[in-house]
Order: sequence, then C-alpha cells, then structure tokens
Amino acid sequence: MATNTSGQAKLAIRNAGKRYGAVVALEGCALEVEANTIVSIVGPSGCGKTTLLWSMSGLHALSEGEILLDGTPIVKPRPEIGLVFQEANLLPWRNLLGNILFPFEVKGQKPDRAWIDHLLERVNLKGFEKAFPNELSGGMQQRASIVRALSLRPSVLLMDEPFGALDAFTREEMNQLVEEIWLETQTTIVFITHSIEEALFLSDKVVVLTPRPGRVLNVYDVPFARPRTMEVMAGKDAFDLHHRIKADIYGQQRSGGGAAAEASGAAAAE
Repeated sequence: MATNTSGQAKLAIRNAGKRYGAVVALEGCALEVEANTIVSIVGPSGCGKTTLLWSMSGLHALSEGEILLDGTPIVKPRPEIGLVFQEANLLPWRNLLGNILFPFEVKGQKPDRAWIDHLLERVNLKGFEKAFPNELSGGMQQRASIVRALSLRPSVLLMDEPFGALDAFTREEMNQLVEEIWLETQTTIVFITHSIEEALFLSDKVVVLTPRPGRVLNVYDVPFARPRTMEVMAGKDAFDLHHRIKADIYGQQRSGGGAAAEASGAAAAE
C-alpha cells in the first residue's frame, strides 16, 4: 500500500462545528488526512458526512473550528480542491468534451488537452467527446465528472457518494477505476459513502462518524496491499474489519443516536 512518507497532514480538521439554525450537524469534529492517501468517511444517515465534505471544499463555512489545506485555512473554494458530486451534474446542452472544458472557460484558463485526452482514454471515454449527457449511461456520466474534476490537476479530490445511484456491477467497476487513477496520480481523496465494502476497497483509512452532531468515533487503518483483489476483500481480515465498522455504526443507532438524528431533520445535515 502506498503511503505518505512525509507524514504531513494534507487536510487538517480542527474542532469543526456546523449549525443550521437549531440543528447541530457537526460538533468538535477533528481529523487529519495525510497526503497521497484515500480516506473514506462513513456513519449513520444524517451524521453530517456531506456537511463535513462541503466544508472541506470551501462551499460551506463552518460555525466554529477550521479546516486547513497544507496549513492554510479553507475559507472559500480553492483551485487545488476538486469535487465530484452524488450526481454527475453535466450540462445537458453541452457535449462531453464541452462539459469537461467548461471549468477552464469559467476560470479563463487554457486546458491541458493532452492530459484530458489521457484521462478520457484512462476511463474508456475516448471517442465519446461529442456525445451529449442523455446519450451516456449513468456510469459514463460519472466517469466524465471524474475527468472534469481531475482535468484541473487538483491536489485533493472530494467525492460525495458519487456511485450510490449506480447498479452494483457498475459501482464495482467505478471503485476499481478510482483505485487505478489513484495509483497513477496519487491525488489525496476524501470519499463519502454509505457502503462499508466500498470504503474498505478504496481506502487507506476509514473514518466512522457518530450520529448527529457528527464527531469522529473511530479511525480504522485498512492494511491491504494495492491493487486490491476480490479475493482479498472476501477474506477473513476484510470480513473482521467490516464487522468492526458495522458494529460501530449500528451500535450507535441502537443506542438511540441514529433515531434522534433522523427525527431532528437529517436532510439538513446531509
């Protein structure tokens, strides 16, 4: 498994708190993400996973605490941070290439067409540049959104449960693709998911949040070598780690925290 040799925290979350009126989505949340790693965040529904991710992106301001990128507070969107949403969010009136080039047009930057062509080849979208979103499958649209995010060469890629709407087979393919791209680019990735299996396959560390208000309950190292195989992920070590994470999540829900979170408006926190 590739690891960060410098030991420097690429992202540092310090005492992060976020309130939406009377709803406390995050409180005292603290976490460090090392450079060149993949970290997945899991937890009960409504625990503030997406709120935390959007705060990392600079799109949501914290109510208290701070999030640092390479030691500098994130107070607004940063060009070093790419974001992939739950939906591909492709503009329907632009073809695939036009969607990928759109951020460059907004920023007034010249795109690196060689890098974009490489990414398109890498995700098996070469030849679909002129296709419009309604001509692409859901998996193809999400691959296009990943290319759009990576085309700007971000040092951090935030992914907000991007494969949740895909069928199981396509989702496995996308997980393998993300790992392959990471092995090539070593981009620091923070990945939100409801799937423990997905988190274990992709991640160097899995972070479990408490029910709202979200805090870090546990951080698990994932010790499996890359590239990861289905055989390894079906083995006893992976099963035991999956069980420990699942026990964390469902143990909290049985204690009443998950139910309270749902009752007080989980949609606002997620």
